[in-house]
Amino acid sequence: MLDFLIIAIVVFIVGMAVRHIVKAKKSGVKCIGCPSGCSCEHHHSNDGKCHCHDEH
Repeated sequence: MLDFLIIAIVVFIVGMAVRHIVKAKKSGVKCIGCPSGCSCEHHHSNDGKCHCHDEH
């Protein structure tokens, strides 16, 4: 019974993480990990990748 509970908790956590990623991508967020949503001044580039966390 304890194994089932642990598996259910892990599946729930992974499911919520996947739900968050899918929801963010559908709303147009380019960089899910950025608290600023990549609206900072360092994200402008031609390669389409977020560079908010790159050191300049």
